[in-house]
Amino acid sequence: MSNIPPENPNNKELMIASVTPQNLERGALWFIENLDSIKKARHTNIWWQQNTLIIEQDLKIKPFELASRLVSLGYERSSTVPGRGLFAVRGGIIDVWPINTETPYLIEFTGNSIGHIQTHSGRTEIVKPRPTLVDSIEKLPQGSFVVHQDHGIGIFRGISASDSSPDAGEVRRDMSEEGNTTPNPSYARRGIEATHANILTLPPFPQFFIIEYAPPSPHRMPDRLLVPVEQQDRLTAYIGFETPHIHRLGGSIWHSAKRKAKEDTEKLARQLLELYAKRDKAQRPAYMGDTTLEQDLRDQFEFQETQDQLRCEQEIFNDFAGTKPMDRVICGDVSFGKTELAIRAALHVIISGRQVIFLSPTTILAAQHLKTIEERFKNFPVHVAQLSRITPPTEEKKILMEIKNGTIDCVIGTHRLLSQDVEFKNLGLAVIDEEQRFGVKQKERIKEMRGDVDILSLSATPIPRTMQLMLAKLRDISLLETPPLGRLSIATFVLPYRATLIKEAIERELDRGGQCYFLHNRIDTMGMKRERLLRLLKHYPHVRIEIIHGRMKEKEIVTIMNDFRAKKIHVLVATTIMENGLDIASANTLIVDDATRLGLAQAHQLRGRIGRSTQQAYAYFLYRPKHMTENASERLEALRTYADLGSGYQIALRDLEIRGAGNILGRDQSGTVNTVGLNLYCHMLAESIEWLRQTEHNQSIH
Repeated sequence: MSNIPPENPNNKELMIASVTPQNLERGALWFIENLDSIKKARHTNIWWQQNTLIIEQDLKIKPFELASRLVSLGYERSSTVPGRGLFAVRGGIIDVWPINTETPYLIEFTGNSIGHIQTHSGRTEIVKPRPTLVDSIEKLPQGSFVVHQDHGIGIFRGISASDSSPDAGEVRRDMSEEGNTTPNPSYARRGIEATHANILTLPPFPQFFIIEYAPPSPHRMPDRLLVPVEQQDRLTAYIGFETPHIHRLGGSIWHSAKRKAKEDTEKLARQLLELYAKRDKAQRPAYMGDTTLEQDLRDQFEFQETQDQLRCEQEIFNDFAGTKPMDRVICGDVSFGKTELAIRAALHVIISGRQVIFLSPTTILAAQHLKTIEERFKNFPVHVAQLSRITPPTEEKKILMEIKNGTIDCVIGTHRLLSQDVEFKNLGLAVIDEEQRFGVKQKERIKEMRGDVDILSLSATPIPRTMQLMLAKLRDISLLETPPLGRLSIATFVLPYRATLIKEAIERELDRGGQCYFLHNRIDTMGMKRERLLRLLKHYPHVRIEIIHGRMKEKEIVTIMNDFRAKKIHVLVATTIMENGLDIASANTLIVDDATRLGLAQAHQLRGRIGRSTQQAYAYFLYRPKHMTENASERLEALRTYADLGSGYQIALRDLEIRGAGNILGRDQSGTVNTVGLNLYCHMLAESIEWLRQTEHNQSIH
């Protein structure tokens, strides 16, 4: 919302609030609801006088004077205004996006006074349609790419209650039905004109999805396909890694692309089935556990479980009751309870007489897991140890011996646990935290340790939902989508870099007794950044600011993190080493001083380091407008859009769209995915896997 009614984009008055933490936290809706009170307060309250500006039509002010006033309010000058806190000067026009509105504004001058104030898009360039994260077709924004199973890739143009569209070229009603996926060739070429008999005898449909395709020839209007809402299962949102080619209705390119995709999915399906064939044949005794001890562990949990957690726990224990080794992924946003589920699974396996490993990507996370697991198991007959590169040689030798003879029940560690000299007596369960941080070879090494080992992987930014569905028959997925009781969404601000904003944000956190993360991802200038922060906080003489990065000795890293956890450090200047697993409830402000250098999933992981209590948390992703690239702008916009709890899926998928397929599918498949879209490709792959399995089953019977 904005402080100008959306139905009337022109207005004679606009209030612009200063870029301060106090105003950022209030949000646009608060300013709308309290506009009259603020205007009254400006007459007597000096703070509101200094931190708001009200401009109106016919106000006598020169453009450069308004620009100067915006700078004093904390706004950054830029060439365009893609986000809040920016303004641009274009001759006698000033574009500005106030932090207290949902849309930017255009202020047009007439001489040395304001002539018009109106909302505008904020972008002067043409915005291309782009992939979307919405699963349901009716929720798609107009202009999104979609894929029709029979007609190919087009552009979604909304929903119509009529079967006519006068502003298009050829308008065709979709004739495809389940069981008849090959359209009539003459219909595909000529549309309604060639198939009057078929179309005119159809009963009228109340609503249609309008899909726009490429023009049939130069200088012609684009063709449009009307798809009855009852047949929306034939449409999927296009998810790809580049801008797709829009097909022509009735052309042969789409059918060739589908045939190539079908061949590709059958080949990949065979490879996947071969990969999992050995594991499918593996057997182990069912885990019996101990219901009394396990209930005691649940009773000692200090939080209320969500329904998702209870369902996920039951899914894991159902796996344990069978004889086939588990290979399950727990997908849930940061702080949604994945570790607690892994601890309960570990106790069940240990009580059943087998060993457990917790594999972490960093020493910091391993140390935190050790602290958490020791606390949870302190009243149970479980021997816990840690093994990493910082383990002293004499202690390491002892731990290796105890792992081998089975004295240690649960060992937490980093990649060190995958070394050849680590031998287990009876390994039963491997918990892989932050699964996306480990490579295929490392995961396969775990399976090589023992053919019947159960695998429980944890991930906050998983592979896309469609990929999970594709692999559903090969790996089991448990979803945690409900936030813990009392957890608040993190207030996320994407703004131009400004030292005074940093100062005020840190001071507000310190004043409420909290701590701050300050992410600076350049090791060589971290010392200078620390000194600048100390100068900014000169009125807080007792503030302690420390540095942490990956080139430091691991013992030193652990020491600093322990001090930060003990609240001896107020501001931690860190690289992305803080990305995974730090769970400190009193740290509830994150400042990233150059967010354009981060990947989207990485930024979401970093945001997950705060807001791990019931206190409101604030994340400031700052950037330099002059150095903004198109991809960086898209990443920051996605961070702003998907700030709610449980946004890990959307973040992961949007990151995949921006960066490309990477190694999720492999280089061989990425080209085919682009031609048909990820949704349809995964659907075809799932069909190929099922078909091959059924074929193998029939052959084994005969």
